[in-house]
Amino acid sequence: MAMLEIKDIEVYYGMIQAIKGISFEVNKGEVIALIGANGAGKTTILHTITGLLSPKCGSVLFEGKDITKVPAHKIVSLGMAHVPEGRRVFAELTVYENLKMGAYTRKDKDEIEQTLQMVYQRFPRLEERKNQLAGTLSGGEQQMLAMGRALMSHPKIIVMDEPSMGLSPILVNQIFDIIEEVSKSGTTVLLVEQNAKKALSIADRAYVLETGKIVLEGNAKELMNDDSIKKAYLGE
Repeated sequence: MAMLEIKDIEVYYGMIQAIKGISFEVNKGEVIALIGANGAGKTTILHTITGLLSPKCGSVLFEGKDITKVPAHKIVSLGMAHVPEGRRVFAELTVYENLKMGAYTRKDKDEIEQTLQMVYQRFPRLEERKNQLAGTLSGGEQQMLAMGRALMSHPKIIVMDEPSMGLSPILVNQIFDIIEEVSKSGTTVLLVEQNAKKALSIADRAYVLETGKIVLEGNAKELMNDDSIKKAYLGE
């Protein structure tokens, strides 16, 4: 059984159909990439999976349970964390307070503290800046904070929306190294990313979206060598 199953979902914004009957699955331990141009529907899919949008039809199953109509905050407590596009840190709170917000569904203080130390180990910059207001961090630091905050919920799967957006090439490499580490530590990853080359380089499998439909899917390394993908997304 797949950890996450998306079955025939259709999503509308008013009269406009953004997602046109998409189905795919994510297995435990995989890194899955969703790639496609701007406006292809990648973020809409993530918002539907994490309960921020409701599909007109179709279903989302997480560990065999239908979560299509489950509110977003309850989906977090089931074991799914969302790193949104644009980071969305709480600018007026400190780094430490932002991280603690990520653990709001958890009760055991000792376990929360252990997770916090793990996050500091993975992101030493966050520990250095723990008393600093999140709004004063650089873009790269805010991305690390958004990822750290998601990890504080101790998720089974982490859903990431454009983690490399607006970052320098060096920081992009750092962020993707961390995504690989997160995956190797046992967390499943669903990644939406415009930097198709980076996404495919760390993914197990990938789905290619165009105007609300999946037009191609397969092994990520094979897709990297696909001529149509190279031409459309890899600038080759």
